[in-house]
Amino acid sequence: MTAVRATPRAMQEHKTGEIGEDVYAGFVRSLFNDPGILLIGAFCHGLIGFLVYLTSKHPAYLALAAIMLAAGLYRYYGIRKGQREGNFDSYEAAKTWERYYLVGGTIQAFFMGLFCLTTIYLIPDMFGESAAIAVIMGSTVTIVGRNYGSKTMVAVQAFTVVLPIAIGLMLKGDVPTFILGLYIVPFIFIITRMAAHVRTVLFDAISERKTAARLAERFNRALNTMSHGLVMLGPDGKVVVGNAEAAHLMSLKSPNQLLGRSIHSLLLRGVAGGMLAPKDCRYVEAQLTRALREGRDRKVLVSFSTGQHYEFSAREGSQDLGVITFEDVTARVEAEEKIRFMARYDNLTGLPNRAYFHELVGEAMASGDRDRLCGLAVLDLDDFKSVNDTLGHPVGDGLIYAVAERLAAVAGHGITVSRFGGDEFMVFFDRIEDESHLTSLLDQVFGDLQGEVDVAGHGLRIQASAGAVLSKVEDTDVDAMIVKADLALYKAKELGKNNWRLFEAAMDAAFRNRQLMKADLRSAIESKGLRVVYQPIVSMSTMRIASCEALCRWDHPDLGPVSPSIFIPLAEEMGIISEISTFVLQAACAECAKWPDQTSVSVNLSAKDFRNSDVIQKVRDALATSGLAAARLEIEVTETALLDDKSLTRQYIEELKQLGVRIALDDFGTGYSSLSYLHKLPLDKIKIDRSFLMDVTQNPRSLDLLKGVVDLTRILGLTVTVEGVETFEQLKILLHTVKPDLVQGFLFGAALSASGIETMSNVTWPFAAELRPVAKRATT
Repeated sequence: MTAVRATPRAMQEHKTGEIGEDVYAGFVRSLFNDPGILLIGAFCHGLIGFLVYLTSKHPAYLALAAIMLAAGLYRYYGIRKGQREGNFDSYEAAKTWERYYLVGGTIQAFFMGLFCLTTIYLIPDMFGESAAIAVIMGSTVTIVGRNYGSKTMVAVQAFTVVLPIAIGLMLKGDVPTFILGLYIVPFIFIITRMAAHVRTVLFDAISERKTAARLAERFNRALNTMSHGLVMLGPDGKVVVGNAEAAHLMSLKSPNQLLGRSIHSLLLRGVAGGMLAPKDCRYVEAQLTRALREGRDRKVLVSFSTGQHYEFSAREGSQDLGVITFEDVTARVEAEEKIRFMARYDNLTGLPNRAYFHELVGEAMASGDRDRLCGLAVLDLDDFKSVNDTLGHPVGDGLIYAVAERLAAVAGHGITVSRFGGDEFMVFFDRIEDESHLTSLLDQVFGDLQGEVDVAGHGLRIQASAGAVLSKVEDTDVDAMIVKADLALYKAKELGKNNWRLFEAAMDAAFRNRQLMKADLRSAIESKGLRVVYQPIVSMSTMRIASCEALCRWDHPDLGPVSPSIFIPLAEEMGIISEISTFVLQAACAECAKWPDQTSVSVNLSAKDFRNSDVIQKVRDALATSGLAAARLEIEVTETALLDDKSLTRQYIEELKQLGVRIALDDFGTGYSSLSYLHKLPLDKIKIDRSFLMDVTQNPRSLDLLKGVVDLTRILGLTVTVEGVETFEQLKILLHTVKPDLVQGFLFGAALSASGIETMSNVTWPFAAELRPVAKRATT
């Protein structure tokens, strides 16, 4: 349908303004209707001219009779041609055929007017005058009915036919005839106004019909192209409106077949089709009916036997109408299930991950007889790094998967197996009788692990070392057992690998050394012997540093640099992690205040920090002392903090938000992630753990999962950072497929000093130029 537009070419109406080109084309098309009347008129005009010739014997009338007959026949065949060949689909084509129509109409009208003028004045004939006026004035009635579609034609014929009569009468000289001629002149304007009125009435009618049809079409299209089903119920509870998606779900051919049905009868169709259980039918009906009755919105998630999941929503409409919508949320439910599985289980092996293992073991130890023995073993593959380095990470992943399969076969009642990360596995044995019992179990595990596996055509022999600990439940906890098992693992590695060792009292020296390290760490914190470095967080759109993560480093005077993976757990164990958090927070705010305004800083706060309301004052003091704008500080919250005390953590996070700082959920996906965090907590950003990125370049499933997580969080309006970017290939995949907002990882170099961040803050990463052409091609 062609839109109405302001153009001088379009026809103008006094009341309706500009008409659409399609309406104009329709008016022109009407000019070529019913040509038979013109054929009758042609013979009538020719006949009257011939009769005047017979009465006057003047040859001019015979010539006029022939000309009027020929003009009428010419016009008749011209209209027939327009009917056969006319193209009225566009404005230009319609305009051409209107001009064609004007030629024939003008010729016929001219000779009719000439005939009248001749009979009245040029060659007066009493019969001819009466006949001409009678026939011609009678013919003028058809000017409106035939030519209303072209106001130009109406004006031309009105003037050409009527005006010669008026002129002839006025030229006759006598006063009455002159007055009669003047009287006829207004008839010209009456004809044109009548035609304009006809056009206005028709245009208004067409416009109203088009408007109504357009609204109906839009409503129908909107209703039947909705991605979810909709039915509207009348006051009697029967369907008065339904769309195509609703009919499809109910296995009906047309939405009209929904009309007049009740909620009960519609749900029974699902029961009859085997998609819905009778009890589910009753539950859904009760919930929806109650929502409509109480005038409240209510949503019900229903799982069908086909594997599909639909979310039904009921709400009260206006005028006692109720609306029920149902949407296929299968993809969302499956995505939530994937994320829930990902939160608990390792993506590669399917075994419980670190956090979930900790939770499972903690629950097991908390229940039952506290006086019983339990065991825990840490297994680590020997020389696994060489497999990755020589054969590649995919082969290394295959080896880990093979080991996980064999360990999973051991799992069962009282035995829990977990992949802790990398090539490290944990096995927990509940209800151990004595040391010999644990020894036999571990020997069996090692025996099952022995042998060669084929990974991508490579024959690899599984070789592992392990450390184990046997403890009474009431005397230990999960973390303590892991520490002791780790010490036993180190001992097994020292003794030649490919064996396991049980934690012994002789290993207390290692504990003493650990205690010494704790003392040294405490002294370093008190003397401010720690330092802060900053890992760049790069914007995907500019390839510049948008922010950076503050990281703590410890340079031991004797041992040299101590890994954060060692001293941070020590600090948590000692209960002094909050002092480190405070130190890092103050240092990061002070340094960031010196950087360009577009660069912000993020600081990790531990779970312990959120167990005390002092965290709010610490952040407030750090901002006040440094003068840093609150919006440039981002606090990273771990999932452990959220698990400890959700209500209290939420309160503290909301208070931090009131200060103006931003909140990020760190390492999303590695712990017991709950989707409720994403919409219940006032978060600004999600930081997706590096484990999601490890094999996205080789595993399409991992890529789909990562993209699904990013899309889900972006729907909630959260900024997304992907951690662990180490290769250019990973960066390209993130840019073109996953499209997070920010990235972070060793690809952008090691952590920098504060001055290094200040120097690099306005520098675009060199490989940005390599990404742009690819990105440009991808968008064309």
